[in-house]
Amino acid sequence: MEVTHLLSTGEVIIPKVLRDAHHWEAGQELIAIDIGDGILLKPKKPFKETTLEKVAGCLKYEGKPKIIEDLEDAIRQGLFSV
Repeated sequence: MEVTHLLSTGEVIIPKVLRDAHHWEAGQELIAIDIGDGILLKPKKPFKETTLEKVAGCLKYEGKPKIIEDLEDAIRQGLFSV
């Protein structure tokens, strides 16, 4: 547990050990959530922006490629909705 202080300007210094543990750097936007007996701070954007091309590889599908007719048939059968 780390102890910090509320400054007269309303600022709170987040101890370095916690900033390092969460990889928060200066300028990090945080969301402040009132949880009744305290405040929870969460990063506004927990992940850096990326593109589909950079992450599509993690969406591996093993099997025969689907054709549009198969997808449309599944929609008609109510297997999933659009």
